[in-house]
Amino acid sequence: MRAQRVRAAAYRMRHHVLDMGEAQGQGYVGQALGAADMLATVYVDQLRFRPDNPGWEGRDRFLLSTGHYAIGLYAALAEAGIIDTAELQSYGSDGSRLPMSGMASYTPGMEISGGSLGHGLTIAVGMALGLRYQGSPARVINFLSDGELDEGSTWEAAMGAAHHGLGNLIGMVDINALQADGPTAGVLRTEPVPDKWAACGWQVQRVDGNDVDALLAAFDAVGPDRPSVILCDTRIGRGVPLLETREKAHFMRIDADEWQVCREQLTAGYQEGALL
Repeated sequence: MRAQRVRAAAYRMRHHVLDMGEAQGQGYVGQALGAADMLATVYVDQLRFRPDNPGWEGRDRFLLSTGHYAIGLYAALAEAGIIDTAELQSYGSDGSRLPMSGMASYTPGMEISGGSLGHGLTIAVGMALGLRYQGSPARVINFLSDGELDEGSTWEAAMGAAHHGLGNLIGMVDINALQADGPTAGVLRTEPVPDKWAACGWQVQRVDGNDVDALLAAFDAVGPDRPSVILCDTRIGRGVPLLETREKAHFMRIDADEWQVCREQLTAGYQEGALL
């Protein structure tokens, strides 16, 4: 039942993403579709929060380092009941609480203003350390991209987290192999990624980030004595074949007549079991 709930939520979230993307005609749709299973696993199965009180002191903290993935997080926040689904239609519009890049000052449930890549894990380390000093059982889950592994500050934070034994900190890295300037391997080769995290002292797991069962098992295996990272290999545009094969997929411009095709492909894939 856990997996079924997560998969159903991820399916609905992907539809939310398409609806928001259509309102602008473009956006970071591919990343949000690819990371939907990761975000659904966190919000449906793992995170402790109160939808009617996003600032509840006892909540787990979810930090979105990659601010341009905000469209995906908004879909998760709507699924979690923290924001109203109808508000998603305002995505990216003037005066909206849902800007194209995540802003903590605007959006309920958005813990940090992400987008300056490499800052998220540093904030997460400080937050996890502070929660421990307060005696709080809350966890900090930090969502990173593989592009953020290019940043030296990420690795400084990783070493600091292990040094302080932050067992209340979990990193999730979306490894979709694509950055703004091209394939990740061509911009800066970071593999073998698991070895680098392990060398910093983290518990490391690598899974298919579009496999809900694997994601749930990874969270179940997280230990309490040191920071953990779940490396998630994902596919840009997951669930929509039309977008999975786009050559320029970092920031997608999608023609007006293609949005309904995307929805039909997503629905067909779910009904046929491709997303199960």
